[in-house]
Formats: sequence, C-alpha cells, structure tokens
Amino acid sequence: MADTANQDSADQQIDRVVHEPARLKILAYLSVVNSADFVFLLSRTGLTYGNLSSHMSKLEEAGYIEVEKEIKDKRPHTMLSLTKQGRSAFDNYRESMLVLLGEG
Repeated sequence: MADTANQDSADQQIDRVVHEPARLKILAYLSVVNSADFVFLLSRTGLTYGNLSSHMSKLEEAGYIEVEKEIKDKRPHTMLSLTKQGRSAFDNYRESMLVLLGEG
C-alpha cells in the first residue's frame, strides 16, 4: 500500500515542462556540462532549429535555463546553461521517475 501511495505522489509531482521528451533531452545534456552552445544541442538532440528554439523558450520562461546570445566573429552565438531551479526540477523529475518505476 505504501508503494502505491509513493507512486501516486510521484505521478502528481511530474513536472510537465520537464516531462516533454525534447525538453527532457535538452535538460539531460545541460545537466552534465556547465553550458552548451545551440549548435551542439542541435546535433545531439536531433531537433530541428525551430523545435530547439521553441523548447528553449519554454525552458527559459520556466526559469530552468539561462540563454546568453552574443555575436562571435560576426555570427550569432547562443549559449545555454541550466539554472539552479532547472537543476532542481531535473533532479526532482528523475527521482519521481525512479519512484514510479519502483526503483526509488
């Protein structure tokens, strides 16, 4: 009975911003580096330019990532990094998934 209660609680705590597969990929990559540039994430996630931009915006609006844009060698350069709030959301999501899978 306690396992069921834990699973129900974990299910209610799933962050829908993180849960979306494309955003989960972005957060997973950012969780293991200090920062990553847009082109790196584009190649690693397999997302299109437009999809990555859209999901970046949603993560930035949620306060989960910080986006820094600059001009480097006369070309736009975009760097992304996980915020403390984003790292916490990603870690909480992982814990919730482990509980739902019976491994937490």
